[in-house]
Amino acid sequence: MTSATQVLRQSVVVFSKNYLPMSQVNIKRAIALLITGKAEPLDLINGKLFEVRSPSLVLLVPEWIRLTITGSERVWKVPPVNRREVLRRDQRICQYCGSTKKLTLDHVIPRSKGGKHSWENVVTACQRCNSRKGNRTPQQAGMTLRTKLTAPMHPTVAFAEQFWLEVQVNLERQEI
Repeated sequence: MTSATQVLRQSVVVFSKNYLPMSQVNIKRAIALLITGKAEPLDLINGKLFEVRSPSLVLLVPEWIRLTITGSERVWKVPPVNRREVLRRDQRICQYCGSTKKLTLDHVIPRSKGGKHSWENVVTACQRCNSRKGNRTPQQAGMTLRTKLTAPMHPTVAFAEQFWLEVQVNLERQEI
């Protein structure tokens, strides 16, 4: 049996009306969406049900819900290339050595050699690696990047990608 506080710590995946996984909400928000009719329960691959009790009602909240309302989607733009956004994308880790100390920004292809100030050319680097690389490309300096550089993606798309990856891993575990 699960305690009330454990149930209230659970989260529920919210799908759009078109079945795109959009986000995770806490169980209180999920209950509000279900009771007001803004969402309906989904049973994908026999998902879990969380039992929530009040003095007059027992509510079974599914692990996944689908919005029944169609709202206008907010317009999302790729953020500008600046220190805060690059640090966020790179998770505050040097993309050459993995350090989290004394971080700076580095142009992979130096601007003096025609490199652009773009998402595909700017990385987080610690001062040591940035100095070591200097005005050279990573290949010339004998350094390699830890990740492929891309612009940040829409938060809903990123969430959906991660969600389906986890579903796939869980299905593979069940097959073993």
